[in-house]
Amino acid sequence: MFPLYQPLHPRLYPYETECTWLIVVAEGSSVLLSFSHFELEYHDTCAYDYLQVYNGAARDRGNLLGTFCGHSPPPPFSSAWHVMAVVFRSDRHVVAGRCGGHWASIHPPPLSHCPHHPCLLADACGGQLTGLSGEITSPRYPESYPNDAECRWSIGGASGGGPLTLVFADFQMEGGQGCGFDYVSLFDGPTVTAPHLGRYCGSARPPRTISSTPHLLILFKSDFNIGGRGFKAHFYSGAGVSGCIQLPPGYRVKIFFLDMELEGRSSLTGGCDYDHLSAFDGGTENGSLLGRWCGRESLAPITSRSNQLLLVLHTDRNTAKRGFSISYVGGKVLLGCSSVL
Repeated sequence: MFPLYQPLHPRLYPYETECTWLIVVAEGSSVLLSFSHFELEYHDTCAYDYLQVYNGAARDRGNLLGTFCGHSPPPPFSSAWHVMAVVFRSDRHVVAGRCGGHWASIHPPPLSHCPHHPCLLADACGGQLTGLSGEITSPRYPESYPNDAECRWSIGGASGGGPLTLVFADFQMEGGQGCGFDYVSLFDGPTVTAPHLGRYCGSARPPRTISSTPHLLILFKSDFNIGGRGFKAHFYSGAGVSGCIQLPPGYRVKIFFLDMELEGRSSLTGGCDYDHLSAFDGGTENGSLLGRWCGRESLAPITSRSNQLLLVLHTDRNTAKRGFSISYVGGKVLLGCSSVL
């Protein structure tokens, strides 16, 4: 674990100062940032002195996790990839005190790496997320999550943010009637008093969820017994656009990409983190993911394994391109043949 302090710590920080810490760890790892003390000038919108945490390089589009001031320490943050940035700024007026934190590279380490004390860093979870998009995982994912855990992720508050879409890429938890043991609950607002959108457990991925407000709360709980690898989910601002190609039973769908020009891949992750097109086998996003694309690519045809194929286009609030064009054909599956397409 490595320390991070504001200038002149532990004395009062100076006036009119801006500092940026760029934390970079090995690819495939992530960064956990937690605060041991925090005291900045308070303002209801943090317009004067403040600390900002970015999921990636500072000021990257949509990567702001939160802006903080006052005396309440920010929650722990875990980056979605191997880069995290922290920005501290003070104006030319009141200075309040000090702030400091610690960061560590996690992926996350198994308990055997901590012979003398529990790996509490790996188990940290929850927080306030304000970016336009991001990724959330259960503690220790993809290893088994800890027993007796409770995590709350409150998503929303980004400038210009609209309804939020949440998609689970992986899900494996203890099952049970009524999900009374380990579960994930979703709420249509910033707290558990908001309307309840669903409660999920077992190994079936929850359906795509779209909030009716710019806020969404995810509650994760585990009991003292059986566990699982947990979950990985993506959220983004906006509902996206989807369309399902459905043929009679016994047929399969084959799509051909005639043209595609979407916003390109992220320079940090190499992934399609902004605008992207996804194809799912079946009529919902619970089906197998057949592919996810962005940028300008020459793509091979894709064939469904059922009589339905779902296409979902997600665009963010920034760069726009020409889009895509496809054609499709249907073929009947003959007895003894894997495909006639």
